[in-house]
Amino acid sequence: MGQAMAHLLKEQQVDIWEKFPLGNFQSVILEDAASHADIVLFCLPVNPHREIAKQIAPYLRKSCVCVSIAKGLDEAGRTAAQIFAKNLPLHQAYALLYGPMISEEIRANRYAFAQLGSNDAGADHKLRTCFHGSHLYIEQTSDITGISWSVILKNVYALLFGMVDELELGDNMRGYLAVAVLRELNQIVCKMGGQANSSYHLAGLGDLITTATSEDSHHHELGRKLARGETQGIEGEGIHTLKMVNRHRLFTIADYPLFKLTDDIIQQPQEIKKRFGEYLKQAYLY
Repeated sequence: MGQAMAHLLKEQQVDIWEKFPLGNFQSVILEDAASHADIVLFCLPVNPHREIAKQIAPYLRKSCVCVSIAKGLDEAGRTAAQIFAKNLPLHQAYALLYGPMISEEIRANRYAFAQLGSNDAGADHKLRTCFHGSHLYIEQTSDITGISWSVILKNVYALLFGMVDELELGDNMRGYLAVAVLRELNQIVCKMGGQANSSYHLAGLGDLITTATSEDSHHHELGRKLARGETQGIEGEGIHTLKMVNRHRLFTIADYPLFKLTDDIIQQPQEIKKRFGEYLKQAYLY
C-alpha cells in the first residue's frame, strides 16, 4: 500500500522512509523528513503506529496532518485513531483514509475510493488537494470511530465469504451473508461508539465487498484455506482483530452470532460446512 500511495501521489514530492530498506533503496531519515512534511502517511500496520508517532511528534509542523491507512488493532486493542489521539500533540491534525483501495488495482491506474475521517476540518481540504487528479476519490466523514471499527471488523467477516466460496455453498448463501454481516457489523460499530448506519458506506460495505469477494483478497483466501483444512500460515489483520477482541474483551462476542461463528472456526477449524448449517438453524429456529 505504501507503493500504491506513492503511485497516487506521483505528481507530489514524496519522501519514503523504510525501517528495513531492501536492495539499493535509499530511505530518508525519518525525523528529518517528518520535520519538512505537510502530510505524513502511515503506510504500515497498526502495531508500530505508537512508536513512530512518538518518534516524529517533536519534529512535526503544527500544520502537518498525520494520515493512517491501517485497518487493524494494536496489541493493546487500540485503533490507529486512538493511537494518534494519545501520542500526537493536542494541536496535531490526524486523519484516517479507509475504503476499497486494493494496491494492485491502484498501481494499474484503476479507480479507488475512500472515506476520510479527521479531527481537523482543514485536513479534508489538504488531503483532497493532495490527491487531486489521481484515481482516488475521497468522501469526508466526521465519524472517525465508525469508519475505524467498520474497516477493522470487516476483515473478520471477509473470512466467512472465503469459506462459503470454497465450500461451494452458492450465490444465495453469499447474498444472505452480505445482509446478515452488514446488520451485525452495524450493531457492533454502534456499540463501539460509531454513528448508526456508518457501516453502510465506503469504509464498511464498500470495503467489505472488495475484501470479501475479490480473488486477490488476502482474507478471502484465508477463508478458503480454512475451509480446505489448511491451518498453517493463517495470519492477517482479521485474525489479529479476533485475538484482540478476545484478549481485551472489547465487546461480548456471544451477542453477535456470525462474529462468534468466525471466532469458533478460527479456534477449531473442523466441520465448517456443518457449522454453517447449525448457525442457520439457530438463526431461523427450525
